[in-house]
Amino acid sequence: QLQASGGGLVQTGGSLRLSCTSSERTFSRYTTAWFRQAPGKEREFVAAVKWDSSTSYEDFVKGRFTISRDNAKNLVYLQMNNLKPEDTAVYYCAVGRPITSALRADTSYYYWGQGTLVTVSS
Repeated sequence: QLQASGGGLVQTGGSLRLSCTSSERTFSRYTTAWFRQAPGKEREFVAAVKWDSSTSYEDFVKGRFTISRDNAKNLVYLQMNNLKPEDTAVYYCAVGRPITSALRADTSYYYWGQGTLVTVSS
């Protein structure tokens, strides 16, 4: 099971840190990704971190968001800085073993957390 937390209400320009944790001991061997879904929109890829801590980001968060993992604690973080109203969405963490070309596809991930709501006010 995956559990996402850390969402909340923040003003434009503010910061939040999301956390994703799992009780599975093999969690660190998988790629963990963050996706988000805004009201009325499709779910979209945000960032991913592989087992070796290499990272990938969608263009709209580069320079603002940082994904990282702490394997000793079975945690993956998404540090979100300089938040914008368009970042408002439910954020989901997901686990899988995607090939590089499919890293951004939600079908590549087979375990999903319940989502945590991020609201950025203008």
